[in-house]
Order: sequence, then structure tokens, then C-alpha cells
Amino acid sequence: MNLKTSAICALFALIGFSSNAFAQDPVATVVTGCNVEIETYCSQVSPGEGRLLACFYAHEDKLSGQCQYALYMAAAELEVAINSLDYVAGQCKNDISTLCPNVEAGEGRILECLAAQKESVSAKCTAAIEQVFE
Repeated sequence: MNLKTSAICALFALIGFSSNAFAQDPVATVVTGCNVEIETYCSQVSPGEGRLLACFYAHEDKLSGQCQYALYMAAAELEVAINSLDYVAGQCKNDISTLCPNVEAGEGRILECLAAQKESVSAKCTAAIEQVFE
């Protein structure tokens, strides 16, 4: 797993990525755009931990233009998601450390913690969450 992929996973785990949180779902983009390649070359691959991307890499010379475009669009969607999550994490850093210091990151637990203490959350954190998730 490369550094960028690790960062993506860490950021998604930080607040619990949901495909509903962003305008586009990168996974759905790839599955839709690369459906033929998934069926043809990667049907025996167990999803998760980058295995499907590794299969695409192994067959990169056979990927259709549609699939290549879907992979490009998914990367762009992930970039938007990373920037959004980075923005929220930066704006809420003090709130998270003050209000949710013992909350385990992942599966939306930090957002749930902040929501449960909405009255105590700073205005800048609240604004960032509303801008990104609502």
C-alpha cells in the first residue's frame, strides 16, 4: 500500500467515510466503469486491501478507456474527499482532542462524539462539518 493510499485509509477511518458524505462515491465509480474488467480479469479477487487495484495494475494493458477514465475519476473524487476530511480534521483538531480524547477513530465515532456534544463544539468546527457533510 503506497503512502497516498495509506493516508486515504487513515483519513476515512478518522471520521468514518460514508459514500453519502460526498457527492461521488469512488468505489461505485470504479465498479460501474470497470465492470467488464472486473468480470473478465478480476472476478476471483477478494475485494479489500487494494487487491482489486492490484488486479487492475496487473492487467493495465488490457483496461478499456472507460475503465481508465473511471479510475482517473475515482482518484479525483478521492482527492476531493481527502481535502474535505483534512479541512474538517484541521478545523476540529482542538475540539476532538478536548471533547473526544478517548474516542477510538473510525466508523464515524468521532463525528458521533462531536454531535453528542454539539453545544460545546467550536463554531469553526461546526461550520466545517456542515460544509463538508451536509
